[in-house]
Amino acid sequence: MICFAALLTFVLAGHALAFPAHGSLAGLSADELARVLPTLKRAIPSPPPGPMNDTSAKAVNTPVNSWLPLADGDIRGPCPGLNTLASHGYLPRNGIATPAQIVDAVQEGFNMGNDIAIFVTYAAMLVDGNLVTNLLSIGGKSSLTGTDPPAPAIVGGLNTHAVFEGDASTTRADAFFGDNHSFNESLFQELVSFSNKFGAGNYNLSVAAQFRFQRIQDSIATNPTFSFVSPRYYTAYAESVFPTVFFVDGRVANGQLSMDVARGFFQNMSMPPGFFRTNKSAGLSAIATGIGQVFLPHPIEPGSNQGAVNTYEVNPNSADFTNFCKLYTDFVNNTVKGLYPNPTGDLLNALNANLGFFFQPLAGQGCAQVFPFGQPS
Repeated sequence: MICFAALLTFVLAGHALAFPAHGSLAGLSADELARVLPTLKRAIPSPPPGPMNDTSAKAVNTPVNSWLPLADGDIRGPCPGLNTLASHGYLPRNGIATPAQIVDAVQEGFNMGNDIAIFVTYAAMLVDGNLVTNLLSIGGKSSLTGTDPPAPAIVGGLNTHAVFEGDASTTRADAFFGDNHSFNESLFQELVSFSNKFGAGNYNLSVAAQFRFQRIQDSIATNPTFSFVSPRYYTAYAESVFPTVFFVDGRVANGQLSMDVARGFFQNMSMPPGFFRTNKSAGLSAIATGIGQVFLPHPIEPGSNQGAVNTYEVNPNSADFTNFCKLYTDFVNNTVKGLYPNPTGDLLNALNANLGFFFQPLAGQGCAQVFPFGQPS
């Protein structure tokens, strides 16, 4: 988080400050919010887009959405799918978007189902976004502008640790080792090795089951701060499934991802030439089925290391795959409420609006909506 004592020094020295419009407000103190909120231009959150009418396979690497290299200032982060969508122009190429733009992009570019697109996007927005400006960075660090010397960086967007980005990632190192958002060649070579051994050279759900287990064991053995509790517990397994659905050409849609195509997405943020999105909309149900196939060969209960390697202990209070509604209620009552303990004014209104959008795809899942800040007026 921002060191506001340091920033106040810059102000007193006569230097202008600019808190980025996409800078995350999560976890800031009341005093910090009092300084930052008046500098932000409020944007009223708009409801998420609905499902697409056309959910067929179609070309998505087209001249209109061709790949472009990063320009100065463009932001990328730990999510290969969102990085790729930005580099192909389905998202703003600078990597800063509204939640509605992200929902549209993952539906249009990957044929992601509307329910999971909304659930994941608004969960990210609630913990990683700027709720007042309605903007979210898909990436890592953003520095304040107008300071000399440069002010401390803001860790914002999807690079905020232990929520969506987290330990035991497929191709990114744990935050403990210093860089949790850049492509890691050594991890990719491990993925290649596992794909050769268990998938005849391709990444698939059988490979995913073995590699997910291996990544967890690696983190237990090397990262004393390893944490594998909800919501990261869920997103880690979903992360293992997504490439078999969304990175495979929709004209084939056989769940077999070649390593050349995988490298394109994971490292180069690019779709193959002439790439078609998957041939049907893949939502919560489809991803849950894939998660089951990854989880069951090596069931791991949520837990964490206890300050030293090889000290993993199960956390009985964490949501697991037996109770999806607990994922929702814990996320809202513990994670979001913990980041925003006493919101007021525009921030409170934006929180309540985004919490409502987040619950929308769960209305038919048997989960009861909760209101951590009271029923909105």
